[in-house]
Amino acid sequence: MPPTSVTSTTLKRIHREIADLKKEDLGDIKLSPSDDDLFRWNATIPGPEGSVYEGGVFHAEIVLAHDYPFSAPRVTFRTRIYHMNINDRGGICIDILKHNWSPALSLFKVILSLSSLLTDPNPKDPLVPQIATEYVRNRAQHDREARRWTELYARPKAANDKGKGKAIVSPAPPSSAAFPPLPSRPSAPTRAFRTATPMVAETITIDDSDDEQQARTRRAVATSASTRSKRKREVGPADIDLSVDEPAERPTRKRRGGGGAGSGANGSAGRTDPGEVIVIED
Repeated sequence: MPPTSVTSTTLKRIHREIADLKKEDLGDIKLSPSDDDLFRWNATIPGPEGSVYEGGVFHAEIVLAHDYPFSAPRVTFRTRIYHMNINDRGGICIDILKHNWSPALSLFKVILSLSSLLTDPNPKDPLVPQIATEYVRNRAQHDREARRWTELYARPKAANDKGKGKAIVSPAPPSSAAFPPLPSRPSAPTRAFRTATPMVAETITIDDSDDEQQARTRRAVATSASTRSKRKREVGPADIDLSVDEPAERPTRKRRGGGGAGSGANGSAGRTDPGEVIVIED
């Protein structure tokens, strides 16, 4: 938001500088006003090639006074840097931002002067005397520390991750609201099939010894004979004995013989002793 006491001259000057920036070849330098405030600008200065700040990207904020360009802009570094003319709070010591400021200078020329300051620092007018002393007495140590700070604070993240693998962010899938849902189809009935596992019957054969087989055979014969001799059949109220009876002996007729016609000449061949019994079977 511009100051309340801003003049039309200031606004005209700011709009003219915006138009001039579109004609300038800025290279890797970026310079533009904020979206909501013409009196606040943002600048990006790449580390100059061949300097100890090479590879770094330094961000600066510019605030214009309400009487700009008659007053110098206030520039502050937002990126930490190991520099004798820039302190740890981002304050900058350069003559064109102090007593050498002129309304003829533009913001673009200020940023170009700051880029030159990174290449050629001014040890005669330091803002950080310790770094200036080191720069004069031990230039190698100064350069090593300046490069280390550039690596720590000013190196872009993409460059820091080089060689360590980069995460690939896939684009988000389109919202389901952008596409109407497809009509659902009736699902076919699902049949469940169960695979039966065949049962394999295993037959175990146990061979009996010869003695056991003979004993089992004798027991079977004895049991069969006993069953046949005792089996009965019921016919009505009476029992019929099916057992086999021995044939009854026929009566024998006894004959006593004496001397008879059957005797021999000597009277002895066919003679029967007295009292002898002769059995005649029918």
